[in-house]
Amino acid sequence: MKAIKVAVIGVGNCASSLIQGVAYYRSNNSSQGLIHDRIGGYGAGDVQFVLGVDVDARKVGLDLSEAIFQAPNNTAVFQPVVPPSGSRVLMGRVLDGVAPHMTTVGEKGFIVADEPEITRERMIAALKSTGAEVMLNFLPVGSQEATEFYMDCALEAGVAVVNCMPVFIASRPEWEARFRARRIPIVGDDIKAQIGATIVHRVLSSLFGARGVSVEKTYQLNTGGNTDFMNMLDRQRLGSKKESKTEAVQAMLVQRLADENIHVGPSDYVPWQKDNKLCFLRLEGSQWGNVPMNLELRLSVEDSPNSAACVMDAIRCCKVALERGEGGALIGPSAYFCKHPPQQFNDDTAAQMVEEYIADTAIAAE
Repeated sequence: MKAIKVAVIGVGNCASSLIQGVAYYRSNNSSQGLIHDRIGGYGAGDVQFVLGVDVDARKVGLDLSEAIFQAPNNTAVFQPVVPPSGSRVLMGRVLDGVAPHMTTVGEKGFIVADEPEITRERMIAALKSTGAEVMLNFLPVGSQEATEFYMDCALEAGVAVVNCMPVFIASRPEWEARFRARRIPIVGDDIKAQIGATIVHRVLSSLFGARGVSVEKTYQLNTGGNTDFMNMLDRQRLGSKKESKTEAVQAMLVQRLADENIHVGPSDYVPWQKDNKLCFLRLEGSQWGNVPMNLELRLSVEDSPNSAACVMDAIRCCKVALERGEGGALIGPSAYFCKHPPQQFNDDTAAQMVEEYIADTAIAAE
């Protein structure tokens, strides 16, 4: 089958894990670690990265296969040899994509390239000339203006989008309507991890409700040492992230908790953790006879590889939507793969919606 051509906005840890993974699955005949081996006939190795955009001087101008291993990236290297993509990283638009404190921390932060920033016209031209079909948004949390700039370019170029971060696009009616009007698919917003803090928190919240235990208080505390956690030291950039993660949990509770009884979000930056993320979860509730109980859990994961399987499935869902002429938010895939979709469903229902979507695609292909 022809490759799915993908553009990447933000060549950070998440992009590194995803690009390494495509090379890994091309050279290893395995479905281990994938949620779905194939969607619409496409495997994980059928993705081709044709465009990369970043603003860091250590990445701009390099082939994507080299840029993904440059500082400040610090995710796990599980595929050290990645064949050249033939695509050199373009200098992007800074706008609000780089928090001021991130430019003062040397190798661990951003070193903004001293090059002319990409214009809207050049970005649209790059998407068209490379034949990009799907664009991934991996910008830092809080990049509202920068995200909207690239979304506008994707719409103009006719490119589908997987919005991996919590600037709300697919879940905002005015933006979703623009994608629907142009028959361009989008999956969003804010990608879930394969087995991460939010999905575990949601499943446990659902379990409590299914077993008749009322959740009265809960928290989710996260620490990490990658640029995502460093970026979120600026609490002013955290609004949409906290909303996304909190609503993802609230949606699974039998009864919505008051704001003072739920806390979900990043807690601190610990440099030596690098791309490892630690999550500390607690749920307090009442059982039979109003007798109290609580559950505590500690989860340790490599943050960026943990999201790659969901991104891979979302890419392939966008591709088959393009083939079928569908536009707007893909409701089932968005609900299953993202924290803040246009419509929330419990995870079992969302999973079934994805299976039905894939089955419909298979039938259409026959």
